[in-house]
Amino acid sequence: MDSLTHKKIKPILIFLSITLALSSVYYFLIIYSGTLSSGWGQFTMGLMWSPGISALITMKILKRNINTLGWKWGKSKYQLGSYFIPLIYTFFAYLVIWVFGWGNFYDKEFVVELTSSFGFGEPGSGLIILAYFILFGFFGTIRGVTSALGEEIGWRGFLVPELYKTQGFTKTSLISGFIWGVWHLPILLFADYNSGTPSWYAMSCFMVLIISMGFIYTWFRIKSGSLWTAVILHASHNLFIQRIFTPLTENTGNTAYFIDEFGIVLPIIGICFAIYFWSKRNELNSGAQQN
Repeated sequence: MDSLTHKKIKPILIFLSITLALSSVYYFLIIYSGTLSSGWGQFTMGLMWSPGISALITMKILKRNINTLGWKWGKSKYQLGSYFIPLIYTFFAYLVIWVFGWGNFYDKEFVVELTSSFGFGEPGSGLIILAYFILFGFFGTIRGVTSALGEEIGWRGFLVPELYKTQGFTKTSLISGFIWGVWHLPILLFADYNSGTPSWYAMSCFMVLIISMGFIYTWFRIKSGSLWTAVILHASHNLFIQRIFTPLTENTGNTAYFIDEFGIVLPIIGICFAIYFWSKRNELNSGAQQN
């Protein structure tokens, strides 16, 4: 490895090494307990903040200004886009699932629980579903930002712009998406970050989806110059899949093989969105917008 190449990858190696070291603490705690909810969910929160803390430590080591991580808000149209894109691809994925009967809309037991939690008398109301969608669609995203920020300071605040300096859009999307996916695998394979399918199947679907998402995240991060697009994308993605569409889908037998991040439908939709954003790569500047 020549000195120039080493200089280019040194920041990335430092960041990834620190991320692995910090994440390993929470991998152990989660895997030992067997569930993401252990420690009242704080082990998972700690894991999600490991990339962000690692990025800040890396910036300190490299004597860089943390302002270059992309803290500015940027144009609001990109923030709005980053919120609605996950809603669009999740809606289309679950619509396909419901139409083909791989899962039904809606899960009556879940709606009964919603009705009870809202304090209304008659269960199964479409009004309850609408109220849940609106309330969680807004306030749930705000809550999700607190955990998504921890990951995104690292992945899209530091890693993506660092890769983009030398690798361009396609390789940056593929490499960052692959690293992001692999980082999740310990809790997917050895804890309960899964929807109930065999590990090999869940891992395959998940990795395809996450690498595909890498194209969306990279495009918004570079186009807007803002870390917040990635944070909102991440929070919106988790919210609509994990808290809205998956719970609303009734199991018809093999539903786990089709829904969520570990089923086959979302990865296929994700590939379509990745191709779309890849086709828009020429709209990006040749160098990453860092501020």
